[in-house]
Amino acid sequence: MKNAVSRRDFLKKAGLATSGLVLGGMFPNLSARSESSAKQVFGTNDKVNLACVGISNRGGEILREFNKTGLANIVALCDVDLDSKGCRKTIAEFPKARLFRDFREMFDKMGGDIDAVSVGTPDHSHFPICMMAMALGKHVYVEKPMARTFYEAELMMRAAQKYAKVVTQVGNQGHSGENYFQFKAWKEAGIIKDVTEITAHMNGARRWHPWNPDIKQYPPAETIPSGMDWDTWLMTVRHHDFNSKYHNGNWRCWYDFGMGALGDWGAHILDTAHEFLDLGLPYEIDPIKLEGHNDYFFPMASTIKFRFPKRGSMPPVDVTWYDGVNNIPPVPEGYGVSELDPNIPLVAGGKIQPAKLNPGKIIYSKDLIFKGGTHSSPLHIIPEEKAKALSEVPKSTSNHHENFLLACMGKEKARSPFEIFGPLNQMFSLGVMAQRMNTKLLFDRKTKEITNNPFANALLVGEPPRKGWEEFYKI
Repeated sequence: MKNAVSRRDFLKKAGLATSGLVLGGMFPNLSARSESSAKQVFGTNDKVNLACVGISNRGGEILREFNKTGLANIVALCDVDLDSKGCRKTIAEFPKARLFRDFREMFDKMGGDIDAVSVGTPDHSHFPICMMAMALGKHVYVEKPMARTFYEAELMMRAAQKYAKVVTQVGNQGHSGENYFQFKAWKEAGIIKDVTEITAHMNGARRWHPWNPDIKQYPPAETIPSGMDWDTWLMTVRHHDFNSKYHNGNWRCWYDFGMGALGDWGAHILDTAHEFLDLGLPYEIDPIKLEGHNDYFFPMASTIKFRFPKRGSMPPVDVTWYDGVNNIPPVPEGYGVSELDPNIPLVAGGKIQPAKLNPGKIIYSKDLIFKGGTHSSPLHIIPEEKAKALSEVPKSTSNHHENFLLACMGKEKARSPFEIFGPLNQMFSLGVMAQRMNTKLLFDRKTKEITNNPFANALLVGEPPRKGWEEFYKI
């Protein structure tokens, strides 16, 4: 597929001005797209021409996973810090790929040679890259969370619906693993039913835990690393002077750039329950406990309760999130040992730090209690003597990266497209807002408005984008 596309095409397709936009009542329910609508024309022996935006650390791991499938042809590498050690390593592995520091220039100069884009950049930068790629007809794989703000996730879902031939996939890799197929099969078989409460927990140490929460201003300016395009790194976010506490994964610590432990790990822990229990959006978000709260970076520990109403024949559900090293949730009798989960992949070459209770979830239903880990970890019934003889769970036909590429070819359906992950992402955005404001939020699921706090309602849209980035908020 070689279509002559450029940034000019992207601008021509932008038809919705950002001024005066409000959320209430604007967004109809997004219907799922059929598998056939995502099909593109590929030759029998063709590979997907893949451009990779973000090629160091996690972004580099993503493109290596795509390369392992044998289904992708890496044609372009894009990163604002091409001179970094991680980028140089990736560039040496893919010497034929063209190099760019700015994704906009990449699309300008070789858009016609790109079928799909992988996005492995900080949370705040996912939105503009994905919006431009979709408008140009490029399939999109983006690391979780798909967007930082509620409104950005809403626009990304709308864009995916408008550009119906574009395949989208969010990188919560466990959504193509054993837990996905098990949860689906157990729900359909009536084993998982009448769920009323879910506890989700991530109690490992986080990057910001050594920091002082008695913070009064952003970190001071430091020298920008040689060759780094800091202005493009900021993208739509208001200007911040460069500081190493923002870079190389530290961005996840800050409200302005990341989504903390909830956005990072919730995507791997709550994804199947959210989809198969049809949770959608909560009507109440309550920050029950925030230890070390401040206006700049995430708390040292958080307990957040999300309340969901009755959905069809399913009863109301309360989902309570726990993070923080010592903020351990209660566990039921017969829980057993919390062992380090072998299904958790290494992240950016690091090791998962064992915690007092390793990342996972406890699902309480009328008759049974289920214990689950994170990513693709299967569920177990508590206590073991209540476990039933169950039919064999279907095996996955492809891992998450293969699934995306096969969906680009029209051979499979993407398992975590924007219309599936988007509402979960918005749940996390609401949770982050409750953390940041340290207040309970009441949310109208129909109008998508916060009803008890006008300032919080304005935060659903967030700050205006920096000058020059307004075009990305147009569909």
